[in-house]
Amino acid sequence: MKTIDIVCPAYNEAEGILTFHQSLIDFCEQLNIRYHFRFHYVVDKCDDNTFALLKDTVPNDERLHVIQLSRRFGHQHSLIAGLDRCRGDAAIMMDCDGQHPPAVIEQLLQQFEQGFDVVHTLREDAKESGAAKRWSSSLFYKCLDRLSETEIREGAADFRLISRKVLDVFQQDIREQNQFLRGLFSWVGFRQTTVTFRAENRSAGTSKYTVKRLVKFAFAGIHAFSKVPLTIATRVGMTIAGISFLVGILSLLDFLFHLGIPGTSGLPKGYTTLVLLITFSLGIQLVVLGVLGSYIGSILDEVKRRPLYIVEEEAGSASSC
Repeated sequence: MKTIDIVCPAYNEAEGILTFHQSLIDFCEQLNIRYHFRFHYVVDKCDDNTFALLKDTVPNDERLHVIQLSRRFGHQHSLIAGLDRCRGDAAIMMDCDGQHPPAVIEQLLQQFEQGFDVVHTLREDAKESGAAKRWSSSLFYKCLDRLSETEIREGAADFRLISRKVLDVFQQDIREQNQFLRGLFSWVGFRQTTVTFRAENRSAGTSKYTVKRLVKFAFAGIHAFSKVPLTIATRVGMTIAGISFLVGILSLLDFLFHLGIPGTSGLPKGYTTLVLLITFSLGIQLVVLGVLGSYIGSILDEVKRRPLYIVEEEAGSASSC
């Protein structure tokens, strides 16, 4: 009998967390003949009583393990905290808002039994998802795919299975500060496959991903898997320098040979061109500096070597099984 760890990050999910947990338990009991399951809930520091509700459930289920982080570290680091405590033959990551159906677990395990080390899921959005959300998600993955050498397919979700050997790599070797897990699990290699699922509507509450967090998440993916913005910044800088050089040559020729290049009426000759070039060049410089600064900021995070997360409290004995 193989042991499967299920890792579920949670943030302000008190409205539906117990309902989700019961549905997860009910489904996993159908597979208990073949697998032993352990459930790791990682609670990002909440404003509600998500952790208290799960903690009260621990005495009734020895398979349950609940972790509360000391502050909000984010969805990706919550997953890492859960993965670090997995000791089984494989681990499954899924959200606990009801949009990742427990029934897909059986498909993930079927692929695992066929020898695959990473089983990704490709998400088809729920009916409640608006056209704007679907369009922005599609645009993000298309841009990232063009910018990155690592394939990240459109619709990729943080709902996947990884084998013990992949778990060991993430627990021991991959300890980046700003982890973009959807890319890292593709980059790590081994035998990989995908399973498609249709996302359900949220069982309760609202999405915790604000526009600000989505933008931050997108930049984390670009920083982690692409140096193309740096290349673009270099090329733009060289192009602007080339244009400036040509304008300088043209101005010199006009001065020497009186070519009569028209200026703006009422202004000194070449004044408009000069102002436009200066302002445009300054704008480009600021953009390039911003791109460089974002990458330098990521380097600074790595140099600091702060812990990826801090645990405030744990409940349950599943981590020691």
